[in-house]
Amino acid sequence: MNNQYLDVFLEEAKEHIENLNRYLLELENNPTKETVDEIFRSAHTLKGMSGTMGFTQLSELTHEMENLLQEIRNQKINVNEQIIDTLLNCVDILEELINDIEEQGQEQHRDISTVIQRLKGKNDVYLNKTKTTIENTKKHVFNFNEYEDRLIRKAIDQGLYIWKINVTLIDECLLKSARAFLVFKTLEAFGDIIKTEPSVQDIEDEKFENEFTLYLVTSKDKEYILRALSSVSELKTVDVMRIDQDSIEVQKANLEDDADSKDTAETTKPFLTTQKPSNGQKNLKKTTKTLRVDIERLDNLMNLVSELIIIKTRLEDIKDNNYQAQRETIEYLERITSSLHDAVMKARMVPIENVFNRFPRVVHDLSRELSKKINLVIEGAETELDRTVIDEIGDPLIHLIRNAADHGIEDPQERISKGKPEQGTINLKAYQDGNNVVIEVSDDGRGIDLSKVLKKAVNAGLVTEEQSKNLKDYEITSFLFKPGFSTAGKVTDISGRGVGLDVVKTKIESLGGSIEINFIKDKGTTFQIRLPLTLAIIQALMVLVGGEKYAIPLSSIKETVTVTRDQIKTVQKREVILLRGNVIPIARLNEVLDTHRQDQNTENLTLVIVKKGEKDVGLAVDDLIGQQEIVIKSLGSFLKDIKFIAGATILGNGEVALILDINKLI
Repeated sequence: MNNQYLDVFLEEAKEHIENLNRYLLELENNPTKETVDEIFRSAHTLKGMSGTMGFTQLSELTHEMENLLQEIRNQKINVNEQIIDTLLNCVDILEELINDIEEQGQEQHRDISTVIQRLKGKNDVYLNKTKTTIENTKKHVFNFNEYEDRLIRKAIDQGLYIWKINVTLIDECLLKSARAFLVFKTLEAFGDIIKTEPSVQDIEDEKFENEFTLYLVTSKDKEYILRALSSVSELKTVDVMRIDQDSIEVQKANLEDDADSKDTAETTKPFLTTQKPSNGQKNLKKTTKTLRVDIERLDNLMNLVSELIIIKTRLEDIKDNNYQAQRETIEYLERITSSLHDAVMKARMVPIENVFNRFPRVVHDLSRELSKKINLVIEGAETELDRTVIDEIGDPLIHLIRNAADHGIEDPQERISKGKPEQGTINLKAYQDGNNVVIEVSDDGRGIDLSKVLKKAVNAGLVTEEQSKNLKDYEITSFLFKPGFSTAGKVTDISGRGVGLDVVKTKIESLGGSIEINFIKDKGTTFQIRLPLTLAIIQALMVLVGGEKYAIPLSSIKETVTVTRDQIKTVQKREVILLRGNVIPIARLNEVLDTHRQDQNTENLTLVIVKKGEKDVGLAVDDLIGQQEIVIKSLGSFLKDIKFIAGATILGNGEVALILDINKLI
């Protein structure tokens, strides 16, 4: 299978999965015709895409979902909790099937017969269908079942046309199902297809020769239909015949209740529980290596590249001794390259809503599992972040949301006793702050019990009883990020194993970011994540240590100071300085990096004050070179785990400078 088409399929399939989750949750809270139409549209499109790609299980499941949704659209079924749960479970299975395709390159066999059977059974239960016998009183011209007959007669009463359209494909047609899909798509733009011969499933599976028939309800006449289908290639013939009321025969229906639909209460039970991942643990990391870019941004890039070509020609025409023209051209080139850099960065930026849109479903499932009423409020979803960062931020946010739902939000009874609303709230907020994006996950729950955390830390041997008495609040909360540390009373599917916050911290720091905790007892907790806008190009301070050049990300630097030798004190065998009333420890980079100091006798010491959360450290360097914009380059697989080094950059003179990892240094 062509990987290009597969990537496009996966990208669009995931969008439809997100849409299904989002609109199903909307439907649960506010059932409207527009919401049902959106759900039906996503399911229908996903069915067509799957059929074209040859993914039969996806196509079959979405087809049955479509049937149920069609009944809802036609107001034959009222939306209730049972239906929502059923459709949400179907979306979970669809997501698993799509993940199989992404990982294996092709559809993996899964037993979905139970799902299909339950969906069909639900149709019968919701419609309260029973055995029915319809006397054969019509002329034997066209055969329709009872439901199709009602649709047709209603359409005729409304003054609409019923057209029988017979389509014959050319003998050389290779992708018959894809061509049929184009015919369906063209006709559905101005009408509703109520029946096909053979069935839609058989057409999508290419279980037909070169001919198929469909019945269309529309306000358009025959000539309009023929003109519309003339745009579809590889069609040999198109025959259109009108159906009137006297030419309809109703089939004798024998619609028995499905065996699974005998007990309505059973419909609330989830199916395929062995395949469904635990709530909140869906794999959010899987992404295709594609990026959708606004056409205006591409036009801007194209214009800038054109400017570069002009500059190239101009440079070639400048004579060697014309220094004024050279200087002007170089200045022009600097402006163009700066604009080009900004344009490329914007092209890489995508809204963070691509991640945020997945979380309402997660909170919905957690609320059910924990028997808590939880509302998710999302702010700043339009904030843009580098695609590379977007791909990696899903898992940490999942852990924080699960933590807020399980540890933060109290049980309804406890919240009422505290004078709080019965429903808890989790806020997910994103905003830009300079060259960083800040993401906050907050709740209005019980906050953090420092005494409980401290007791657990002492019992785990992370700190002694004596040392614990002098710890500050941020030092106590830092224990929460230790591997294996948990304050949960028991281990559950959601939390208690002590890996969640450890994973969060590790991932955030690997992205060059930081995380802080703020809380108020019985008022709530806020986890604040600070991430760089991009991982490709950053502003850095170039420093000299042991004759080598190093880069320190500017986002981590508070200030630079020069201190004299007598200002340096020793506290608990560590060098510190007193800066504006704050005690700041000193880390000599020449010792940390195992390089020699060029001038051991100097009376002054140059310090770069860097921050990590609420902790400041002074990095001692030999000299400051200056601020510079650098392009981050990976060290490759052999050198990726070097301590204190986050990457490298190539300077203007061709030299290589290493980029310091501040999170590891402090």
